[in-house]
Order: sequence, then C-alpha cells, then structure tokens
Amino acid sequence: MSNHLYDALVDPHRESEEILLRTVEKEPRTFTWDQMHRMAGRMARALQRLGARPGDRITVQVHKSPETLALYLACLRGGFVFQPLNPAYTTTELEHFVTDADPAVIICDPDRKADLEPLAARIGARLSTLRGDWKGSFFMLQMVQPETFETVERRPEDPAAILYTSGTTGRPKGAVLTHSNLLSNARDLVSVWDFTADDVLIHALPVYHAHGLFVACNVTMLAGASMIWLEKFDADAVVKAMPEASVLMGVPTFYARLLEHRGLKRATPDMRLFISGSAPLSPALHARFREKTGHAILERYGLTETGMNASNPLDGERRPGSVGPALPSTEIRITDPDGGTVLPTGETGMIEVRGPNVFPGYWKREKETEEAFRKDGWFVTGDLGHLDADGYLHISGRARDLIITGGLNVYPAEVEAVIDAVPGVAESAVIGLPDPEWGETVCAVIAPQPGRRLKEDDILATLENRLARFKLPCRIVFMEALPRNTMGKVMKDELRRLYGNG
Repeated sequence: MSNHLYDALVDPHRESEEILLRTVEKEPRTFTWDQMHRMAGRMARALQRLGARPGDRITVQVHKSPETLALYLACLRGGFVFQPLNPAYTTTELEHFVTDADPAVIICDPDRKADLEPLAARIGARLSTLRGDWKGSFFMLQMVQPETFETVERRPEDPAAILYTSGTTGRPKGAVLTHSNLLSNARDLVSVWDFTADDVLIHALPVYHAHGLFVACNVTMLAGASMIWLEKFDADAVVKAMPEASVLMGVPTFYARLLEHRGLKRATPDMRLFISGSAPLSPALHARFREKTGHAILERYGLTETGMNASNPLDGERRPGSVGPALPSTEIRITDPDGGTVLPTGETGMIEVRGPNVFPGYWKREKETEEAFRKDGWFVTGDLGHLDADGYLHISGRARDLIITGGLNVYPAEVEAVIDAVPGVAESAVIGLPDPEWGETVCAVIAPQPGRRLKEDDILATLENRLARFKLPCRIVFMEALPRNTMGKVMKDELRRLYGNG
C-alpha cells in the first residue's frame, strides 16, 4: 500500500477510461482517470519548466475548474507543495500569503496577471495564468509538454500542501499538511462513510479549502468513485444532479437553501448520503431536512490543521447537535483549558486531538506550533465541547466565543440551539458584548425565515422556560441573513464589531 498520496489516489485507476469527473454547466465536459493522469503529468512538467523543484511551494489563485484539480494532482506528482488561495482575495490580502509561503511559481486567473506581476517579481517567483476555458499561459504551456512523467518519490512526512487558517486571532498561519496526514484521513473517511467505486459525488464546494479539496476530492478518488463537478453551489443544479448521484457534501447553508427548493423531495430517493461540515449544523435544520426528505444529514467535525476528527456514523444514530465519535485513527479528549487536565465524561472543556491526521506544525512559526501542542503531543483545537457517555462529541463553540457574564460561562451553541427551535427562526448567532457591570452580556442575532416577522418579547417568552436566567439574551437583533464567510461559517467577529457599541 503506497504512502505517496498521488499513487494512492490515482495510480490504481490511471489507465482507466472510466469517468472521474464531469461538468454539467455551460459546455459539459468529461474527464476519465487516464485523461486526468496525463494532464497531471503535463502540468508537472510545465511546473518544472517554470523552475519549480520538489519541495517548492506553488501558489494557486484560480477559479474552480477540472484543470484546478489536475494542477493539485500535478503538485502531488511532482513533489511540489500546493498552496490554494481564495480567488476573492485582493492583491493586498495576497501579499501576506505569498511573501510568507515564498513560492517558486504563482498561478492565477488571466484577469489577475497585471495586479500580481509586481508581487511575483519582488519575491522572485514565476507568474503564469490558468482558466478552465482553454485560456492562460500555463494552460498553453502544459498542452505542449510530453505526457510521460515519472512521479517524484515522497516520504510520508513530506509536505503535500499548505493551507492558511482564517487568522481570527492574528495574521493567517500556514498549516503544513503532509502526504501521510492527508492519506490517513482519506482512508478513514472512505471506511466510515463506505465510499465505493459506485458512488457519484455532487461536488459543489470550493477547492481552495480542506473540505472541498481534501475531503471531497481525496475521498472520492481514493475510493475510485466519480464526481459531478459544479463551479459553485446552485440549488437548481444540485437538485437536477441528484438522480444521477449518491452523495452530497456541503455546508449548512447548502441544506438551508435546498429546503426552499420545490424539487428537493422528489430528487432525494436516489441519494444515499448527505454530509455536512465546515460550520455547525443546527438541530432545527437537521430536523427540518429529515422531515422533508427522510434523510438524516451526517455531520462531521474537522479543522484545517487536522483534517476530519469525528463523524456521526453511517449506520447508527446520527445525533442532532453532535458531530459523532472519533474517527478510527483519531483520539479525542476534553481537558481543562488552563492546565490540560483531562475532564470526566460530560464536562465541557477544550477539545484536543491526536493521530496521524494531525499536522506537524505551522509554516515558519515555531513559537505558534509549540503553543498549539501539549507536551504529550495532543493538539489543542481551540474548540470547546464535551463527550457524552457513548463517545459522541458535542461542540459548544470556539473558546474565543465563550461568554462569561457575572462570572458564569455561557456557551453560545447551547443558546443558539434553543433559539433555532423557535417557530419562524431560520438561524441565530449568540455573541458576548462588553458590559461594565457583568463583564459581558448575551446578545442574540436572529435571521427570521422568509416571510416571517418576529418580536423580541415573543422570543424571550419562549426562552424563559428553557434556559437559566443568566443565559437569556439581554439584547436581540434581527437581520435578514447572518454574515458568513465562503465556507458558511458565521462571522461572529463581524457581529461583535457591528453591535458591540450599540
């Protein structure tokens, strides 16, 4: 069994004429395993022509296309380190990522070339362009390369990719992920989700993020399955694809929008599995989806630094509000955030993980790496939660989102779950706001369901019998929709900025 990620993902199928990926938007295209393997070989040669050597970083800021997946595979095959970046980042934002990673090659959309040329020149990187419509200098360069390419040997501990964290507690840090990290995690997920070559995944996620790239793509390829490739989430396109598919991976926002689609119920009988991650899935949304479709969404839990850590079971109870037990190769424990003492079952504390999926550290950040690990090797996630008697993990939220009012702890996820169950509420976010007397007070930001009008007094009257008095919101704000980042996570820092002075 190979420990080289490319060999494990592609090698068993590389000469196959079976379809690995097909697009259904604009001009439909199909790519067999053999075609993707040959394109990855040409692209690996093109990167070499641009001066890249094994171990060099390749910064990629392009729009999602089949060629983007081929470029990721080319980096694995050539021994380069793939650094994907959100196409929405401005040139100013890119400067930190690029100067920090110090890539040998930057590949961007043709429309960004003029903006990025001074930055590439300053760090001595070669700049090339790629777009998934037969455009770009890198696309043309790879077209004229020989297709034969000998995959560069890599050790399990060699870096395969660098993904930058969100940077909510400072400037974004690059999490270095090795071939072994990514491969061990994909093997666990193929096993627990029972992925086979017969599966067809609807891929509507971005590929600059761990969810869309490492979970969706790696798991599908390791199983020898195939993908229906969408440039972005579109409810019409997803529902239309369901009769030909078996699995959808998404974020909670996907499922909230699908519930509004008239054709959802008719399409779902052909599906076997709906998976959610990257942001908390509210029990209320879980219940609404199950009531309408008969499917219980499978929620899982992961981080950029670790890949996936826990998952509700394929066969067995998928508990709303829980992300399930630890994956086979991963250990999870709950500790006292201050001292790292392991807490008893049921007590809330810091979530820590250990296993082959856990990254070795942050790029060029020795101090931050040391601070992220306990002395016994456990990674401190920064998330709070507890394990129940059956080993299911329940997440209370990020440690930085914990609200301390009058010396008492309020976990936002607990309050949000109660609010989300109130009729007419689409979703909520609970934040702490500064208060001179109590330290912090509880504020609830609520988005009503379309066409519903909610009143603060009615919300509070419903909550009074369900929450202790110190957990009740002192302030309720209504918004049409909560602010979210590209992966569907509610931007609580933005909410604190908006309402912290009100």
